[in-house]
Amino acid sequence: MSIPIKISGIGYYVPETVISNDDLAKIVDTSDEWIKTRTGIERRHLLSGNETAFDMGLAAAKKAIEKSGVKPEEIDYIIAAACLGTHIYPSTACELQAALGADKAVCFDITAACAGLIYGMGISKAFMDSGMAKNVLIVATEALSHCLDWSDRGTCVLFGDGAGAMVLSVAEDGQNDILSIGLRAQGDLGHYITMESPGKNCSLVEQNDEGQMYIKMNGREVYKYVVTKLPPHIEECVEKSGLKMDEIDYLVPHQANLRIIEALEKRLNFKHEGVISNIQEYANTSAASIPIALAESIEQGKMKLPCTAILTGFGAGMTAGTAVVRLREGIA
Repeated sequence: MSIPIKISGIGYYVPETVISNDDLAKIVDTSDEWIKTRTGIERRHLLSGNETAFDMGLAAAKKAIEKSGVKPEEIDYIIAAACLGTHIYPSTACELQAALGADKAVCFDITAACAGLIYGMGISKAFMDSGMAKNVLIVATEALSHCLDWSDRGTCVLFGDGAGAMVLSVAEDGQNDILSIGLRAQGDLGHYITMESPGKNCSLVEQNDEGQMYIKMNGREVYKYVVTKLPPHIEECVEKSGLKMDEIDYLVPHQANLRIIEALEKRLNFKHEGVISNIQEYANTSAASIPIALAESIEQGKMKLPCTAILTGFGAGMTAGTAVVRLREGIA
């Protein structure tokens, strides 16, 4: 049984510290022109001092909860999408529960990389359809600057830090905001984007080679994967929604690379003015990129509500997820 679901609130947070391409050129062999030409990125926001992924997630969650009108004690589940939380355990979701006073909530983290928000939406929908939840908080918070090799210009220029959050609720008016949702994974391509977990064997056994906790990526293969695999996946979700592509107002893609976004726009034949992108300012914030782009664009008036939108992400795994949604006034 499918339950009507309302997207009742969204919020985002990015650190105050801004690092430009020219700043990066001081520590790695690169330039503003080299980065912009290949990625479209001009700046990124990075954690500084003692600020953490948890701090960012909490700030974004508070904004989303305030907009939703849902009280923390009414939240049934908290799902955190975080590639690198402040701690391995307790989970980021449990830390958020304690800070928010959401004592009733069941909490867990998921690792679906840049598709994390959409995966969280799919999991939330399943819980709500089964009657296990009425209100779910999804928080995507990513501290990617803590797992970059800052001497590797092929990866360190691509990423930034940030957080986005979304509250989903059972729609009392019967109007469904999630028109369709689809999730994908292709584990045989997992080697395209990797990050090792460092560890050391017990001294009583043969020693292992300790890994370095750095993101490594084959950008060329990731590009080919996205532009060939994602368009038919998006088109399938649009068909399931009952809408046609030209009936959808906005496309909000994962902000990985401006060239990838442009390729998706072209392959989907989507109207340019409806494509939402802020990668110039924030770079790739992984699972947080879609909710940041969504909330900021609504806040700035770039997206006019109510409207329909495609939210689509892809990331390490390889994972992919797309949701076709209706967005109501007052959610951000």
